Amino acid sequence: MSEREIMEYDVVVVGAGPAGLSFAIRLKQLKPDVSVCVIEKASTIGAQILSGAVIEPQPLDALLPGWRDNPPPICVPAVEDEFWLLSKTGHRSLPIPPGMHNKGNFIVSLGAMCAWLAPQAEALGVDVFPGFAAADNIYDEHGAVAGVRIGDMGVAKDGSHKSGYTQGIDIKAKVTVLAEGARGSLSKQLIKRFKLDQDSDPQGYSIGIKELWQLPAGRVTPGKIVHSFGWPADSHTYGGSFLYHLDKDRVALGYVSGLDYSDPNYQPWEAFQQWKNHPSMKPLLEGGSILSAGARAIVTGGWQSLPKLEMPGALLIGDTAGLLNVPKIKGTHQAIRSGMLAAEHLAGNALDPAGFDAKLRGSEVMAELKKVRNIKPAFKKGLWIGMLNAAWETVTAGASPWTLKNKADWSSLHKLGQQEEPRRDYVQRELPPRDRLAGVYFAATEHDEDQPVHLHVADTSICVTRCAEEYGNPCQRFCPANVYEIVQDEAGKRLQINAANCVHCKTCDIKDPYQIINWVTPEGGSGPNYQNL
Repeated sequence: MSEREIMEYDVVVVGAGPAGLSFAIRLKQLKPDVSVCVIEKASTIGAQILSGAVIEPQPLDALLPGWRDNPPPICVPAVEDEFWLLSKTGHRSLPIPPGMHNKGNFIVSLGAMCAWLAPQAEALGVDVFPGFAAADNIYDEHGAVAGVRIGDMGVAKDGSHKSGYTQGIDIKAKVTVLAEGARGSLSKQLIKRFKLDQDSDPQGYSIGIKELWQLPAGRVTPGKIVHSFGWPADSHTYGGSFLYHLDKDRVALGYVSGLDYSDPNYQPWEAFQQWKNHPSMKPLLEGGSILSAGARAIVTGGWQSLPKLEMPGALLIGDTAGLLNVPKIKGTHQAIRSGMLAAEHLAGNALDPAGFDAKLRGSEVMAELKKVRNIKPAFKKGLWIGMLNAAWETVTAGASPWTLKNKADWSSLHKLGQQEEPRRDYVQRELPPRDRLAGVYFAATEHDEDQPVHLHVADTSICVTRCAEEYGNPCQRFCPANVYEIVQDEAGKRLQINAANCVHCKTCDIKDPYQIINWVTPEGGSGPNYQNL
């Protein structure tokens, strides 16, 4: 084996999302001589970023004071909010919850915003490398994190080297900043290795599935924001929708399902499609066309699930840390704040991560999370108890003397027959896409079929025995991209993994009830190529 090529930086950032890019920009503003590189597994910056997204602009004002004179390509001021409770046949408008008033905020495409942030980082001297997938962590002789290893390119499915094989390089750095987003593959390893979660509850997640539509002229009210809850979710499944009116006759819409659901037959993708066909939604979309679509896990554990954010040689920021404010349905402002805070800490601390955890916990980032810590967990007791508790926590500004616990999402799945099957009350679907494979088309996902499968299942015999009997193979239902199939051939039943469909949402890694699925990075540049999501 040849020696790996090594690149050296003061700081390497894994992930070119809002947290990683904000960190890099802020660090270079403070310490222009520090060498910083940002690596991103997507083929272009923003191609694998997916979020609602309505942003609170204050952190961006602090990072880039003149940004409003040169805003991102999709940046629509929020003008009105609506909050609906849906039944199968109609909706009731409710008062807007305090955290969801969006006056002064902006509707953006987070992917387009990150593509807009990256050149501003480069102008300050940051090296930004898309198409580089960080496959592993590097450690020094003392066990501290010392950088990342980029995955090899041109490896065939059987492990042999193809004609275009290129060995991955090692990027060594004094500090590694993990900004991978929800359920990052390197962060997952580091949290386990350094026991960063030993004093916190298990992390919680939701899956957000989103589409961007082009509608006939005259239907869109730019800046209008509608959130809903209720149908199609039953009262024990945490779920809700968003509808954001953009410019150029476009709307962004999506559905979020809590991955703490208990029904083994629940399908998050189908719930989204059902919601689109609701009488209050369908007339808006009929005659329109889908421009792009995708899915991504969201971290929803909040204050009590926050792991320790520092370790020797590295730190965690943004959604990797789990900073989303669930009742607000917003995390971008928290990601930017945490990135700036990390940069300020390292700049003033000779690039030593020690002390960052305490700094973030003493900041407004954590104060915001602590206030809302009990809102999401209370929905485990059902929709109405959850709503009553949310009202209480809002009125008291989170001053309850208790903190509700979170448990791992995979552990909440009931076995078949353990509970009464909920009444789905679903409607006839007529809007596209007709099925999940058609939806994958709009994610423009690309993986070379002849590359190693990046979804590692530790024991596939469980899939056709225990899992089939106990849960009915829920991977076939929770995956929004039809990656997992149980197929019958001459040898019997087996699991087939259609890895080329994968949109990198990480739901399988989170929700599999046996925790035998491990999502690892595929070859750099592989995966979805989202447009304006």
